[in-house]
Formats: sequence, C-alpha cells, structure tokens
Amino acid sequence: MLPGLFLWLFLLYNCLLPFTESQNKIPLETVKSWADTFGADLHRIITKYSGSLLLQKKYKDVEPTMKIKEVDGLELVKKFSEEMESMLHRKVEAVERLVEAAEDADLYHEFNASLVFDYYNAVKINDKDENENYVELGSEFILEPNEHFNNLLVNTTYSDIQLPTNVYNKDPDILNGVFMSEALNPIFVDNFERDPTLTWQYFGSSTGFFRLYPGIKWLPDENGVLSFDCRNRGWYIQAATSPKDIVIVLDISGSMKGLRMTIAKHTIVTILDTLGENDFVNIIAYNDYVHYIEPCFKGILVQADRDNREHFKQLVDELQAKGVGTVNKALVESFKILREFRDEGQGGLCNQAIMLITDGAMEDYEFVFEKYNWPDRKVRVFTYLIGREVSFAQNVKWIACNNKGYYTQISTLADVQENVMEYLHVLSRPMVINHDHDIIWTEAYMDSALPQAEELFASQAQSLLLMTTVAMPVFSKKNETRSHGILLGVVGSDVPLRELLKLAPRYKLGVHGYAFLNTNNGYILSHPDLRPLYKDGKKLKPKPNYNSVDLSEVEWEDSDEVLRTAMINGETGYLSIDVKVPVDKGRRVLFLTNDYFFTDINDTPFSLGVVLSRGHGEYILLGNTTVEEGLHDLLHPDLTLANEWIYCITDIDPAHRKLSQLNAVIRFLTGEEPDLECDEELVQEVLFDAVVTAPMEAYWTALSLRMSENDETEEGVQMAFMGTRAGLMRSAFYVGTEKLSNRKFLTREDKESIFTMDHFPLWYRRAAEHPSGSFIYSIPFEETSDGSPPEVVTVSTSVSVTVGGKTGIAAAVGVLIKLELLQNKLWTATQQPNDTDCSGVEGLCPLNCQDDSLNCFLIDNNGFILVSKVSKQTGKFLGEIDGSIMAQLHNMGMFKEVKMYDYQAMCKSHHHHHSGARPLLSPISAFLAAVKWLITDFLIFLLEFNISGFWHSDNLADAHKHKKHEALQPCDTEYPVYVYEPTIKETNGIIECGDCSKMFVAQQITNSNLLLLVTDAACDCSVFPPVLLQPKEVKYNASVKCDRMRSQKLRRRPDTCHAFHPEENAQDCGGAAEISASPSLLLLPLGTTALLRLH
Repeated sequence: MLPGLFLWLFLLYNCLLPFTESQNKIPLETVKSWADTFGADLHRIITKYSGSLLLQKKYKDVEPTMKIKEVDGLELVKKFSEEMESMLHRKVEAVERLVEAAEDADLYHEFNASLVFDYYNAVKINDKDENENYVELGSEFILEPNEHFNNLLVNTTYSDIQLPTNVYNKDPDILNGVFMSEALNPIFVDNFERDPTLTWQYFGSSTGFFRLYPGIKWLPDENGVLSFDCRNRGWYIQAATSPKDIVIVLDISGSMKGLRMTIAKHTIVTILDTLGENDFVNIIAYNDYVHYIEPCFKGILVQADRDNREHFKQLVDELQAKGVGTVNKALVESFKILREFRDEGQGGLCNQAIMLITDGAMEDYEFVFEKYNWPDRKVRVFTYLIGREVSFAQNVKWIACNNKGYYTQISTLADVQENVMEYLHVLSRPMVINHDHDIIWTEAYMDSALPQAEELFASQAQSLLLMTTVAMPVFSKKNETRSHGILLGVVGSDVPLRELLKLAPRYKLGVHGYAFLNTNNGYILSHPDLRPLYKDGKKLKPKPNYNSVDLSEVEWEDSDEVLRTAMINGETGYLSIDVKVPVDKGRRVLFLTNDYFFTDINDTPFSLGVVLSRGHGEYILLGNTTVEEGLHDLLHPDLTLANEWIYCITDIDPAHRKLSQLNAVIRFLTGEEPDLECDEELVQEVLFDAVVTAPMEAYWTALSLRMSENDETEEGVQMAFMGTRAGLMRSAFYVGTEKLSNRKFLTREDKESIFTMDHFPLWYRRAAEHPSGSFIYSIPFEETSDGSPPEVVTVSTSVSVTVGGKTGIAAAVGVLIKLELLQNKLWTATQQPNDTDCSGVEGLCPLNCQDDSLNCFLIDNNGFILVSKVSKQTGKFLGEIDGSIMAQLHNMGMFKEVKMYDYQAMCKSHHHHHSGARPLLSPISAFLAAVKWLITDFLIFLLEFNISGFWHSDNLADAHKHKKHEALQPCDTEYPVYVYEPTIKETNGIIECGDCSKMFVAQQITNSNLLLLVTDAACDCSVFPPVLLQPKEVKYNASVKCDRMRSQKLRRRPDTCHAFHPEENAQDCGGAAEISASPSLLLLPLGTTALLRLH
C-alpha cells in the first residue's frame, strides 16, 4: 500500500507545480481552440451523414399523436410467469401421456427370454455391409433435416434406440424392454402434433437403452465409444429418487492397493455422477484412522453441485492405500454427520445413506448399528465389496441387508456402472410402491451428446444455449411385483430455455432490461450475463461449473442477497439496486438504477425475474398509423427487422419456417397468411416506426448520390444506420459493399451490433445513456485478421421523445466511418501555420501535433485511443501506452477507476498431476476399462501373483509420467474500468520525470464522448509503470476459502420426499454381481494391451 500512496502524493505534488518548470509549455487556449474546431467539424459531418437531426425532427413532429405508458413491472412479471407456467404445463401433459402408455404396455407384456425382435438401433441405422445389404438392426431409416431440431437429420414419424457400449443390444432384458416400449411411438408423434413447440421426447430404461424421438443417427465419439448412458443423466436420477444425503466411506487400507483401489475410485466417481444439486454428500476414508478427504468439509455435508463433485473426484484420484482398516470409527462418524444434519433441518431432509466401499469387514460392527441406526433404520447402508475374494461377502452383505440397503460385489471395472445403479432402484422403491409420479425439472444444462453440439455452441448466444428437462418415473403396475418396487425407467422431454424467454419479449423490457430465471437452489437457469462456455484453444467448451453459477455471482451487487433470498422463497415483489453493467466485453461500464420484479412459476422449482432500468427503460412508446401507410413503408429495401424477435410465430407450422420475421409481418398484414399468429402490439409499433423513419431512406440516398461532389476529407463515411425500440433497422451505404472496412457490422456475425433475443445493439445501448445529439464513438477491440489496428469507428446518438413530462428513447442513429477520417480531421485542426501571430501567447507557438515535440491523442470516455501518431497504438488503453498521464488524469479526478468483478472467469492453474486422473472422467476410459477387464479375466494369474502395479490407474494414461499441466480453472477476478467524469471539461498539469518535466493538456470535445490529449513528447516518463486493465485473480487465503466452500446458501427443498414405505421388500438386498457384456467386447483381441500402454 505504501509505494502506491507515495506515487499518488508524488503525482499530486507534480500537478501543483508552477508552469514555469516545464521547458515545453503547451498553451491551454491553443488546445481548446483545436478541440472546438475539430469538434465542430466532426459534429457537422456526423450529423449530416447520419441524418440525426431529420430523425429527431420526424419523431418530434409526431409527439402530439404519441403516448408514453409506464410499465407496471409487477404486472408484467406475473403475466410472463403465467404464460411460462402454461407452456411448461403442456410439456408436463405430454410426459404424463408417455408415462401412462409405457406403464400400460408393461402391464400387458409377458417377459419372453427367447424373444427375437429387430429394432432401429440408432448407431446402425442405414449402415450397409460390403454386399450393400443393411447390417443387423440397421434397416433403412429415413432422415431429413428439420429446422425445429437445429437442422439435424431426424425422422419425425419414428423413434430409435441407443445403447451404451457396455450393454449388449440383444440381451433378453433389452429386447423385451425395447419391444414393450414400441407402444410409445404413436404417443411421441401425437404429442408433437398437439404441441409443435415440443423438442426431444424420450424414454430411458432402467436396463440401459434409450428410446429417442425424433429418431436420429447416433455417432460414437472419436474413440469409437458410446459413453452416453441415460441412467447417468440428471433427469433420470432426479426422477428416479428423492433428495438424498450421502456419506461415502472408503477403505484405503493396504489390502486395497492396485486394481482394487482403481475399482474403488471408479465406484466413487460413478456414485458422484448420480448426485445432483438437490443432494448432499461427503467422503470419508479410513485405514488406521478416519479422515475426511477434504479436511475443510469435516463434520458436514456439502451440496452435490458440479463444483463440489469435480472437487471430490480430484481428491479421490490422489488417495493411496496403506495401513490397516478399521471400519467402526468411520461408520460412527458417518452416522453422527447424518444425524446432526437431520436434527438441525439441514441437507436434503429426505433419504439418508452410507455407501461403504471395502474389500472386507472383520470387526464387530453390530453395536454401531444398534446405537446409531436401529430400530428405525433412518439411514440406509449400501455396501460394495471390491475384488474377487468371497470370504467376507456374508459380512458385507449382512451390513446392507440389516440396514435397508443393498449389497454388490465389484470385481472388475466393467461391473461398476450396473452395480452402482442398484442403489437408485432401492431408493426409488417407496415412490414406486406408492405410485407417486412426481414431476421433476432439472437444473440448466447443455446437451453436448447430440450431433453438431459444437456448431450450436458457436452459432447461438451463450446465455440461450441451455435447456431444462421435465421428467417422470415409469413404474411396474403388476401386483405380483408390487413390494419389489420395480422402476422401469424415466420419460422426459427437453425444454430449451430459449423457448421460455420468447415469452418475455425484448421490446417490453426496454433498452437495458432483461428477464432471467433461477432454480430453487439459487442457481442461474437463464440470464443474459451467464457465460457457460470458454475457449480451450480453438474449441468452445462448457465450463466445469457452468450450471452451478449462483444468482449472487451474476447479480453481484445484491450484496445482502435480498433479491436471491426472496426469489428462492418463491416470493412476489420488487427491489431497486444501483448497478454497474459491464459492456463491450467488460471494457466499458454503464451506471444504471435497475428495478427488479420477481415471482415464482407455479408447479416448478423456478422463479422469474424481470429487470427494467429506471427512467426511459420503464416506458413504452405507443403511436398510431394505418396498416396501409405502414405497410407501404415496410416494403422499403433498406428496412429489416430483428430476426431473433418474435413478431410472428414462424417455427411451429413447417410452411412458415422459411419466412423471415419481416416477410411474416408483411404476409400477416396483407392477409396472405391468415393462420400466422403475431404480436399485434409489436407489429403496430413497427408500422408506426416504419412511417416515421421512412424519410431517412430518401435523405441517405440523396447524400450518397452527392458523395462524389464532397470534399475528399469526408470520403471516410461508409455507412449510415438506425434502429428503433421495436427492432426496426434501416441502413444505407455511402460506398460499395466491396469497400466496406467492416463487413460483419449489422450482420449475424457481429451479434453485438444487432438486436438479439437478449440485448439491444451495443451502439444503441451506449447512446441511450447520453443526451440526444451527443455522439458516442466506439472503436472495435478485435484486431483484424492480419493483426493490424482497427480501421473503423462506430458513431451513434439517441433520439428521444417527450410526452406528458416523460422522456423515452425512440431510436438511435449513427454512421460507420473510417478511422482515417478522424485522423485527417484531427491533424488538420491541430496545427498552426508558421505565420501565426504568437504575440501574447505564453508557451510554444506556432504549435503543431505533427511536430516531434508533441504527442497528441484522441481518446474516448474509457481511456481508449482512437487516434495517435503511432498507428499501432490505436485501440489500446492510454494507461498501457503512457502510465504517467493516465495516473495523473485519474489522480486529478478527470477519470475515475471503477472496480468490477467477474465470478465466472477462467484462470490458468499451474500444477503437477498424474495423467491417470483423466481415465476416471473421460469417455475413452470407459472403453479402455472394458478392455482391461477382459484382459484381467484372461490373465487372472497376475492378481494371484500380486503383480498389481500394472493395474494402477496411472497405467491407463502415461504410466506414472509426471508432466506440468497448465489448465484453465473457474476462478473469481477483479479488474478496473476507467470512466471519464464529464463535469471536468478540461485539465492540465506537469509531471516530474526525473531529469525532465512533462506537461499535458486534456480538453473535452463537445457533443461527443471524446477528449483531445496533448502532451510533451520530449520528456521520457517511462519510469512510471503502465496502468493496465488486465483482470487479476482474487486469491482467498486458506481460512476464507474453506469458509466459502463450507457455506450453506439458502435453498428451497423440493416439495416431495419418498424415503421409506412399510410394504417395501427389505430382503431384496443384493447378491453376486451379474452383468451382460456385449459380445463385440468379448471378441476384442489381446493385442489391445498395446493400446492400454499407449494411453
């Protein structure tokens, strides 16, 4: 702190030095004259070519016919919520029809162990052998592109079947299940016809097959593995079980070394993958003593969100086996945690279970259960015996059977998946016996399993990529198996959050407004500031914690979490917060007062929030015009509409899907498409704006025709454009399209420049926060393809209307100009001829910005350089080029530093690790594990000779090779944004730089967000450090980090719980592990051992 304090005192002292100390004094009146001349010339050009005065006049003329209505935020959020509730209810009805059909089909189906049945296998469909005959289970399956399903090739008349690699596609259980579930095909089709907004519908079977509608061609991953298992998906697990508190107890005694430890670790990872954000978990390891694998979590359970699950996985991979196992203390510790959480009303408050993973139990442990669990048996105990040894099987099975749990023996990696799934079947028994069809909604997620996932990541706004799933369990209704509580599977349907947000139209939310959704756990479901992806090299990938971003991490200025608390509690209400909104990728900031309106969505765990910015953001402008007049002006060739907005619904009827929104509106108004459903209020606004803005086309066209007669210095104006609050845009080119310096501008390739579902254009948003007639200059930060500085500047201003004392923003208008035009105008204005009368001028005279003695900069209100004598400095932050000047401007109050935070950042993490950690997480590991299992069976003598080192998890990767790994990990960052204080029109000072003094003069350019900065070039002030904008990771000390990890944020539990049922058959508590492996795996040659060594 002290060096920084001395620096500021030193700069302040320099600022107060008399001007006589500077050898090169810059006359203040000269710089002001330059700024006035340059500003007036620039304003004349921009005003002329944008047509801003004409547009302002046209809106002024219609003010007497307009109305400005103040939005009732509470009524608005309630209306949106009701519409969302209605939409989601239709999805629930579709799922209920599927459940009924599936259960009826099973009721009348008799199991046939010798059933022969061909079905459409999603991997094999349309595949042919060398004789051009369709392969087995691969008959012809017609696939056609469908826009409703992201242009994937689909079959909307039939579903098909996907199976993971480790499930045999002709196992009798599979064949009977597939045959029975054929009854779902007509229901899938009927559902889609009833509700064309439905997307994917599916049935995930407890035996492992996945029936998907519409049918698609399913492709293995790059390693030829089908790792997708529907039973591992959040929607399946949440529908199959109620919330659960789990303590995983792992034996790490010396006998667990080698293959046993590898299997045990994979078992824990598989259990963790069955948990979700409504569950709570901890992991205890034991040998000679008991310890928590995360010491920070001692004595508690933590929410099983993605962050915590991944953290546990990393810690599990680092465990080593040694010592002697004493299970009693570990069990006692587990029971104590669960009882404490139950008594204090924490955790899931539903199912509680202990998962014991061991290779044997010899102690007298009965007294532990007598003291802590009997007779009520509130905690189920599931046991997993690791290895082939059977001498301890009865002991380990006794533990499970006497505590309402389930016992399995896992001797190979391939056994893990099926055996872990058994615990879900046990936990689902009470719900199944009671026939409680709970409806569940999942947290937000991205479906990266489907084809073209990467293309979708790149083509859509990040905040709109996510979806939720509605799912329900499917039970056996046969009386003879009632007490067994047989879960047949889960049916579900995806709901893209993009579809939900269509019910909260942008035009009703104002320039800066938005809608957002969060879950009962406080996690973001949808928010325009949610960034679930990050760039790993050239690929976009989901962040590890993308669906566990808390509302408080996005709306971080809700410091007391008043908003979060109210929304989680399902309240309806209102809150006002002063916020700093980052824009332009965090380089700029808008200061707004936002009004938050919120309510819950009935029959879901979700809450809806609507944000309106105070002032013009809470006004809706209403104007009247006839359809005939408006339609005439809509047909102008320079006019477009925001294609992501919903003026008319075009994505339901296949005949309408090819229509742009503009074409749809025109066909609706002309009566060509009477079946189109359109938003009449929005269409009326568009008609009105089309009429008011129609003269712009003629104005721009006339200017374009006269361009050749203009002064050459004005040839840098390339394009004029405007947009209205109804999403209407007009544009005109002053040069041929081939000469445009930025061809992406106003196209889908530059989403920041157009109206989208989640934001107004950036040039519109920035202009709206400045007075009408004051132009905002924005320079792009992306370098051109060849690495050269940017060539163009976007200039825009707002157009306002005032009715009844209320002022609203009707539109924004601007131009795209070449940077060269600014440069030429600036250099022309900032020079004095040699015959200048210098009498009475104190300081350098004549003065010229082109002189070597001066540095002249044109900077914007965030300190970024638009014009400099050094072209490569264009677009850079002034503090990076000259830290002494930026620090002085900040010290004098001309710029203020605003601290911003990013709780969704990704930071480099330098650490060493064994590559063996990856097989527990990656798809190829499943394949390698299966191969390894086969080789294990064939080479069983290796185990007998205790040659277990080969089987250590590291051998699945780089065989103990350590390597330095630089990975990106989620983190919190802090970064500065500098903002000009407009009340300070001019300033000047002198900086002592050791051997010399540097003078500077800063002068505001009127009617703009620009400043002219003139400095002495002769004095080198490089002794001052640069002022940088790079974000810095917020480092938390161990104590604070632990407190943050342990903290239990407020959450709302699911409404239902099914923990026990008096009729459940507790004697069905497991036995020897049995699984049916694919014959294709059995035929793999032993030569694959080489593959193991390569990976």
